[in-house]
Amino acid sequence: MTSASTGMYHVPVLPKETLAALALKPGLYLDATVGGGGHSRLLLEAEPALQVTAIDQDAVAIASAQARLASFGERVKFWRGNFAEFDPGSHRFDGILADLGVSSAHFDQPQRGFSFRHPAPLDMRMDQRQSLTAAEIVNYWNEVDLANLIYTLGEERLSRRIARQMVAQRPFQTTTDLAAAIAGCVPASYRHGRIHPATRTFQALRIAVNRELDVLDTLLQEAPHWLKPKGRLVIISFHSLEDRRVKHAFRASPLLTVISKKPIVAQPEEVNTNPRSRSAKLRVAERLP
Repeated sequence: MTSASTGMYHVPVLPKETLAALALKPGLYLDATVGGGGHSRLLLEAEPALQVTAIDQDAVAIASAQARLASFGERVKFWRGNFAEFDPGSHRFDGILADLGVSSAHFDQPQRGFSFRHPAPLDMRMDQRQSLTAAEIVNYWNEVDLANLIYTLGEERLSRRIARQMVAQRPFQTTTDLAAAIAGCVPASYRHGRIHPATRTFQALRIAVNRELDVLDTLLQEAPHWLKPKGRLVIISFHSLEDRRVKHAFRASPLLTVISKKPIVAQPEEVNTNPRSRSAKLRVAERLP
């Protein structure tokens, strides 16, 4: 994904694998996380008799997708909101796609607060209409709750140490101040590891602010009911917390049969050109007849 001056552009991960998994045919498809419109464009170009309902909670993403997909006219309908709150009414879909990844455009917009590469307010909201921000969690939650959040949602083994330091140094105003405090409280070997020592904490905060796992659970519960018989549900996840939920929900649903016994991952050629795809895992299930 790359940012653009008009908003964001979504370079879709696993493009060929996604098209194959959805088993495209003329009909109605739901893109539950349209982002900049990359996956939706693939679908619309691959099957001329296909229509897409495209949803996203981010106003910038919706505006960008509307501009990018304008040439497809009435074949695309847009709805702004979280996919957990979506009501399809009487519509049933031939396929549903959810790419759960955070757009790199979000990281490239410092004011959104998703990245610690540049000073920015501790925001991290996908939907700017909601009130909860990362600043509220960081500056007002107690130490035990912070440690539990960082451990559970960030899978961070130094969560207690980091939470203790956050409470001791707060209030924090910017992403870079928080990242520096985290880096300063961990062992030197941890500071010079494969990833920045604040990465997992920032992941935990982002997931908490946007209730990402809660809304995923809702989607996994509701989406099978939105499919036509033999319709496909395709979900692309980017970390183990999501992938485990998808795997178990697919197996447990009485309405679905699992198509991919193991997750589908990017081939080396794609990883070389789109490094973000390295952590992508695609799972597909089909609505029973």
